[in-house]
Amino acid sequence: MGELRHVLLVEDEPDLRELVRLALSAVGRIEVTVCADGHTALEAFDAARHDLVLLDVMMPGIDGPETLRRLRLLPGGAFVPAVFLTARTRTDLDGVDGVAAAAVIAKPFDPLTLSAELQAIYRALQSGDPSDEGLSEKHPPERRSWS
Repeated sequence: MGELRHVLLVEDEPDLRELVRLALSAVGRIEVTVCADGHTALEAFDAARHDLVLLDVMMPGIDGPETLRRLRLLPGGAFVPAVFLTARTRTDLDGVDGVAAAAVIAKPFDPLTLSAELQAIYRALQSGDPSDEGLSEKHPPERRSWS
């Protein structure tokens, strides 16, 4: 079972983008490709390089769900897990048609535990075990099906 090594981060807010980048790279020793919008993320996506996509839901231009829909059409994109990072409620996300992320991390989040949280999600997805301890209340089972 592999370790989460490279994340594609898609976040439009510059301060939050930098906070997440630092939290993942400095604390978690995870390599991060940073994108400020959905268009850039689609151009930067490389299925062979990215283990996971972490994306904001509400962004100008192409929002997170639409970015994920388009990413799923790219070579290898259907197989890379995605995690939504959002201030929206779970009820708001239930209305998003045709796209689901492996998990949802609510804003605000603890930057010191973010990398461990993503590692746990990644391990749980790789194991295929829905009872895996890596998925908690923050990561409801219905969000784990990432189609």
